[in-house]
Amino acid sequence: MVEGARSWMRENSGLIYFLIAQFIAIGAMAASAIAYMVKLETRVSIMEERGAAYTVGRMDEMKLKINALEQQIEHNERSINRIVDVMTKKLNISP
Repeated sequence: MVEGARSWMRENSGLIYFLIAQFIAIGAMAASAIAYMVKLETRVSIMEERGAAYTVGRMDEMKLKINALEQQIEHNERSINRIVDVMTKKLNISP
């Protein structure tokens, strides 16, 4: 009986290694899924603790940054237009 089992294991060692590797892969996938769920739950609990005030504060900061960038863009556009006007006047070319 034991000799038969050993013989079968020797003959099917590739299958046994494949099954062991498959069990390890399934375990790793389960561990990864659990880690993802824990991370997601942590994010949810943090948002619940901080509440809407924190989110509104961050949105206000983003609006200020966007406003500053828009002002910088307008300033750059004016500078470029001024440079183009000066250069075209020197070349006697009208745009």
